[in-house]
Amino acid sequence: MPNIGPAELLVILVIALLVFGPKKLPELGKSLGSGIREFRRSTQGLKEELEGSLRETPPAAGPAPVQPAPVQTVVAQAVVPPVAPPAEAAPRPASDVLPPRP
Repeated sequence: MPNIGPAELLVILVIALLVFGPKKLPELGKSLGSGIREFRRSTQGLKEELEGSLRETPPAAGPAPVQPAPVQTVVAQAVVPPVAPPAEAAPRPASDVLPPRP
């Protein structure tokens, strides 16, 4: 973000003076200042409330120790799929069989 120097501030002030006029400009500055002040107060209040709630929270106890499950022995039987006899070839349709050529 570019830095704003004294020359830029002077140009902004002149433009604001031309747009709002000399009577309205002090009122705008006052309302802008009070708005910024109120914003700071509310953010400070939220910050203090958050820090207070963090201090009041007791430290969480560590996770309960995990008990291992009882060990069970399982005997597996070998599974052999039954062997199917080879399928017979299906007869070919008559339209696939060509008559012999003379």
